[in-house]
Amino acid sequence: MDPLRVSDDVVIPAAHLAWAAARSGGPGGQNVNKVASKVELRYDLDADPTLSPAVKARLRALAAGRLDAEGRVLITSQKTRDQPRNLVDALERLRALIVKALTPPPPPRKATKPSRGARERRLTAKHQRSDVKKGRRGGHSSDD
Repeated sequence: MDPLRVSDDVVIPAAHLAWAAARSGGPGGQNVNKVASKVELRYDLDADPTLSPAVKARLRALAAGRLDAEGRVLITSQKTRDQPRNLVDALERLRALIVKALTPPPPPRKATKPSRGARERRLTAKHQRSDVKKGRRGGHSSDD
């Protein structure tokens, strides 16, 4: 297996990737019982020195449901009836997951106070609206 090129400066060594084939469910007719086309790709996250601890933590959070008992990321693909295409699909899904983990989260928003002018404009608009509504109120005449 070749190393997985995630970006220009991130390449996952092939030694940390392992895959196995299994019999797949789903379409395939009589072929489904004979051919192992389902692919299970495992990525040993802890043993790989390529990614920084922060990226590993983000990847672990993103792939929380895909971690096996040893802490490896498990990705299965049985999209097609062809084993090599399923392997390519699983590698691409792992690459997309790592790319997502490589982008750091945006910094938290800083709370700001409204400016004095903005407060005055808001209050002026409220007063104008209030005056409009007061103008609509007619005097209640009691012609009993």
